[in-house]
Formats: sequence, structure tokens, C-alpha cells
Amino acid sequence: MNTATIAAPFLLALIYAIAVFAAGWHILDSRRRSSIRKRLRDSAASGAARAGSRIHLLAEAPRACWHAASAAVAASAGAAWRGRRKLCISVLLLIAPAILLLTFGDVSRIQSYDETAARRDPVVAALLEGEQLVPPAALPPEVFTAREAGSDRTELATASREWTLLDADFRQRLLLVFRAMEKHGYRMALLEGYRSPERQQMLATLGTHVTNAKAFQSYHQFGLAADSAFYRDGKLVISEKDPWAMEGYRLYGEYAESVGLVWGGRWQMRDFGHVELRRAGTLR
Repeated sequence: MNTATIAAPFLLALIYAIAVFAAGWHILDSRRRSSIRKRLRDSAASGAARAGSRIHLLAEAPRACWHAASAAVAASAGAAWRGRRKLCISVLLLIAPAILLLTFGDVSRIQSYDETAARRDPVVAALLEGEQLVPPAALPPEVFTAREAGSDRTELATASREWTLLDADFRQRLLLVFRAMEKHGYRMALLEGYRSPERQQMLATLGTHVTNAKAFQSYHQFGLAADSAFYRDGKLVISEKDPWAMEGYRLYGEYAESVGLVWGGRWQMRDFGHVELRRAGTLR
């Protein structure tokens, strides 16, 4: 724990105390405030005069200050008592946020975030540690041209599966998801990563069952999106009718969202194998 972490609560307490005293001062009417200011000025002037005439008695200056402070406190206390209703309302308004936070806020979760969140989710922990993962070995090209179970995506033959064309941050997040899926027995296969504007426009002409996005309207053009599927027994499994695959897609979506990716499985036109890393101002 560093010095800034230790000093922060004391600084907040000081600011809070100043706010309370300021609120008490402002609820006083102008006549009371003027009276207090005059007492302070008179006491200070009187104390200075006495100290000037009797320099050899340095104790007079502290005594004068003490009398001035006592008079100011007494005047403030009397005024505060007379305006106690306003004072109570002001204090309640100041402490209301803290009371609401302590009553309804999940303080334990806020305090334990740094220590426990990463331990609960190994994927996020690896991401925060900055671990650099290596892409898996490329699958044989014929895997993507075969009539895999439940799939008619013949456009996969010309898709790019080059990991180096993906954004470095997005690539690491996706690889973390792939590794997490292996722990559940799912081997992932990258179907398509980067997509040129020309290819995006071509796919858009195939119909909305392929894509709704035209050129530069997809994160694929910026290396920030990928389509993936499962690889089992030497074949791709893309079919949504396969219960095993659907359970895999559910896990895939959970892990993708845990590392900050957007999962296409939540869209109106669902795309279970699609994930993307959104950045403001990227799309035209």
C-alpha cells in the first residue's frame, strides 16, 4: 500500500470537515456573519496593539489570539443554536450520500475487486498480467472447404485467417478466450479475421443471412473482429442445431465478454461465432 493510498482517506475527511463548516457558515444570516467578522477584527486589532506596546511579553499575542478565537467560537455557537434547524438540514444533506452508500452499496465488492476479481476469472487475470499468447497452428485448408455438419458457408475458402493481420490487443483477447475454451474441451478454429473492404462489399451482396454490413461498416476491416467455430474429430462444427456446439457458443460468449469483447450471440440477427473489439470512431 503506497503513501497516496494511506493519505487519501485523511484528505477526504479534511475536505468533508471543511464542507461541513462552510455549510454552517453559510446558513448564518448576513448580520450574524458581519458581527463575527467584526469581533475577529476587533480582537485581532486589540491583540496586536497590546502586543506592540508590550513586545517583551510575547505571551500576550497568543493570549489575544485565544480570546479572539474564543469570542468567535462563542458567537458562532450562539448563532448556530439559533439556526439549529437550518444547520441540521445542511448536515443531513452533506452526509446523506455517505449514509446511502454504506446502507445500499456493495462496499465489500468494491474493496476486494483488485484482490479477488482476477482470481475468480483466470482469463481476465492473464489479460491483466500482460501475458502474450501465440496463435495456434493453422488447420489444413481442406477443413474450411469441406461440407462440415450443418454449414453451407462456401465463402470460407477465400477468407483470411492470418493472425498477424489482427489488431494486437484484440488478438491477445481472442487467444485468451481460445485457451479458456480448451479447458472445457472445445478446440476453437479461426474462420475469418481481417476482411478487406472489397470482400466485405462482396459478402454484403450475398444477402442479410451473411452480413448486413457493407465496406468499412464492419470491424473486420480494421482487424478488430473475428468469426470462429469449433474443431472436433477433424471437422468444423458450426451448426446451431448441435447441443454440444450451442453449449460451446454460450461459454464462448461468456469468456469473450469477460475480456471486453462484444459477442454476436446477443444481436437480433445472432452470429454466435462472431466477436469484436469496439473502439469509438473506428467505423465510418
